Amino acid sequence: MIELDRDRFVDLLNEQSAIGETADGGLHRLALSADDRAARDWFREHLEDAGLEVRVDEFGNTFGRRAGTDPDASPVLLGSHLDSQPNGGIYDGALGVVAALEFVLTLNDRDVETTHPIEVVNWTNEEGSRFQPAMQGSGVWAGAHDLETEYEKTDADGATFREELERIGYRGDVPAEPREAYEAYLELHVEQGPKLEAAGSDVGVVTGIVGFTWGELTFVGDPDHSGPTPMDHRSDALVAAADTIQAVRRIGNSLGEETVGTVGSIDVSPNSVNIIPGEVTMTWGFRDPDDAVVQRAYEMVLAEANDAASREGVELESEETMRAESVDFADRCIEAVQSAADDLEYDSLQLGSGAGHDATHLASVTDTGMVFAVSEDGKSHSPAEYTSWEDCYAAANTLANAALDLARE
Repeated sequence: MIELDRDRFVDLLNEQSAIGETADGGLHRLALSADDRAARDWFREHLEDAGLEVRVDEFGNTFGRRAGTDPDASPVLLGSHLDSQPNGGIYDGALGVVAALEFVLTLNDRDVETTHPIEVVNWTNEEGSRFQPAMQGSGVWAGAHDLETEYEKTDADGATFREELERIGYRGDVPAEPREAYEAYLELHVEQGPKLEAAGSDVGVVTGIVGFTWGELTFVGDPDHSGPTPMDHRSDALVAAADTIQAVRRIGNSLGEETVGTVGSIDVSPNSVNIIPGEVTMTWGFRDPDDAVVQRAYEMVLAEANDAASREGVELESEETMRAESVDFADRCIEAVQSAADDLEYDSLQLGSGAGHDATHLASVTDTGMVFAVSEDGKSHSPAEYTSWEDCYAAANTLANAALDLARE
């Protein structure tokens, strides 16, 4: 059993959170931004200082490798992401990267050798805020997305992913794909939900990840003067969208105890107090551990949107922008995390993840598991996101000991 250097671990977390920090204590570090580049540089410098072999692939995923004693052994991979949501929190993603980094630093301090190599990774654009879809870098690496297609994705200003990746200097020359078989992948993340805190647990042993579907609907009506146009002469795109937004809420409430449905963004045009809205684009998303429930939610929202468009006499365009199947983690990884928590005498809770993570894609490549840290009040994607240093440290120690167990097999 090992314990990480708590003071250095906290210092590393504070260092990374200063890159892109906001006045209210949050973090604004969008993928491929100047602050993302600075965080990547910070990460790369620490990897090099630790004596790791660093490589950057053609999608910007950055790896640091610590050699094992068996040159033929497959590596154990640890990591998460350094990009953030717009005005998000300082723990989401970054905690997992810092914990993985601190693990290899502790191994170096103690001259601990492992049979398997250890690799630490920062995945590109997990959040999907600036470029869609989410979990983009791990998705390309795992073969779920086509590299050239993702290169051409654009942000709200029309900049392509390829252009921005080259601008920040992180389009590497290593293929964005596994270059060898992997022994296992472990990821540490904040829970982003209230279950651990409610149970009084120190750490979460994650058993899998929900499936989800995201989509976009555009209602096209007839913009017109809001005064002289009678109600029965209107084709109001916003009314159709509003009916559909309420339907998303009803669907999320009706399909199951673990189903959630969300409308996260809406764009109204012309967006004037004196004009009937002529075009509205809205997003929707559903999540559930049961893929059949996710599919049912998808079918239901499309039916509701078509009905709303018909009632209001507007046209409808729809696109499913992302679909991820649910994931069950490997028993051996779950057991490694559980054993680590038990050995460290942490109170633990086994639970599924209600959010998507890079581990979703990694599960198709190798045995995968996750560790959750407690999220106070269950908050995330907000400056109010908070995990105490004690809870950060408990989760990081659990990750480290689970990884050490797998790397010594």
